[in-house]
Amino acid sequence: MTSGDGSLLRTAAERLELLAGRTTAGDWRSGGLLASRPEVIAHYADGSTEHVAEARAGTARWITALSPAIAGPLTTWLRSAADGDAVDPAAVALARTLLDRLP
Repeated sequence: MTSGDGSLLRTAAERLELLAGRTTAGDWRSGGLLASRPEVIAHYADGSTEHVAEARAGTARWITALSPAIAGPLTTWLRSAADGDAVDPAAVALARTLLDRLP
């Protein structure tokens, strides 16, 4: 990895943190009354909820930034980390978080 690569990784991490700070908070889960039209609901620590669609200004950039286009590079990185001599603890933490949320 070159020093430019490290800078690239840090910049991406910083931008993701900033975007997360501007996005509707909470634990997003699908729900709603109709299975054919599920809704995404943000659940907050205080027990309150908010429909993510009602907070579009805070979620649109998050949704587009983490679109399915991210899956390819992310899965490549997870597989690369798994095949390395020493597994990066950050990759393990991400995998655990994903597995808690993925069907």
